[in-house]
Amino acid sequence: MVVKINGSTLRETRWYEYALRFLLGGLITAAAGIIAERFGPVVGGLFLAFPAIFPASATLVQSHEREKKARKGFSGEQRGRDAAALEATGSALGSIGLLLFAALVWTLLPSHRPIIVLAAGTCVWMLASAGLWKLRRLR
Repeated sequence: MVVKINGSTLRETRWYEYALRFLLGGLITAAAGIIAERFGPVVGGLFLAFPAIFPASATLVQSHEREKKARKGFSGEQRGRDAAALEATGSALGSIGLLLFAALVWTLLPSHRPIIVLAAGTCVWMLASAGLWKLRRLR
């Protein structure tokens, strides 16, 4: 599968699906804040590395793929599961990139200019995530 941007999916998404993503993302972020309040910002920050909208997006991707196949007269169960699994893989690889971002920022921020550290962290996150995706494809 080739990663690409597809703007047509924005038209297919219903308003309540956006609301569900927003709600779940907010709940996960609030839970991370509560954890940070109880156990400290280091532990709470680890929970923010979890992609906040992943639970909603995985289920929405699955249902959209099933609907697409159903419109063509096919069962889309397997296609939906495969799409959700691919979404989970991308989220996991992106999370590894976020962990590398966090480690770099944590290490360098006290002794370097914040703008430089954040820019470097962003580059590390993007390169690591894209590199891991490429390695996964080659494997």
